[in-house]
Amino acid sequence: MKRFYKKVEVRELEAGRFEVLLDDCPIKTPAKLLVTLPNAGLSQAIAVEWEVQEETINPSTMPLMRYTATALDRVATQRQAVIDEIAAFGASDLFCQRADSPQDLVTRQSAAWQPLLDWADEMFQAKLIVTTGIMPVDQPPDAVAALRAVVAGCDDMTLAGLHGITSITGSLIIGLAVLDGRLDAEDAWELSQLDETFQVEQWGEDEEATARRVNLRTAVLDAARFLALIN
Repeated sequence: MKRFYKKVEVRELEAGRFEVLLDDCPIKTPAKLLVTLPNAGLSQAIAVEWEVQEETINPSTMPLMRYTATALDRVATQRQAVIDEIAAFGASDLFCQRADSPQDLVTRQSAAWQPLLDWADEMFQAKLIVTTGIMPVDQPPDAVAALRAVVAGCDDMTLAGLHGITSITGSLIIGLAVLDGRLDAEDAWELSQLDETFQVEQWGEDEEATARRVNLRTAVLDAARFLALIN
């Protein structure tokens, strides 16, 4: 789509809400819903995404707008399904699937991942079971329910960002730790890639795998930035 506007600005509405204007017209989602935003920071960041577009608008360079539209168009209309999707990662979290060898990887996983599982147990009363091998273990129903309750307590915008970071990393614990401020975006990325990084150190990496990891890292950073701006 060609750029159809010249001016981008942010306008404050009543009750502390904001909107982004393109040539004095409020932006809308793909489903044609008016976009109102919860704070000035997110509004300004989305305005920048629109401002830097050149002759052709490239939605892939507008992650904050994309997450906002997802919250309004999808999460708001399919809230329970989105909660279910996010909470499902608690039953098969990346951190609970450990290697049984080599010992260097076993040690690295335990040192990096176990403190966050312990944090989730203390913070949410959700004690998850660790297993080895490729088959996940059945997690305690009360732990899964506790994590689901945390997810269900999030507003639609937060759910959009949480869904992004959880699905990209394969870990609800990572998503909740980023949301809580316990992990920053880079740490979240590194923890989610611990196994892959170990393999790269051992065997190297081809160009396709490198490009994939670069794209995933960008996606994690975008989701974490969105969560930070709305919270």
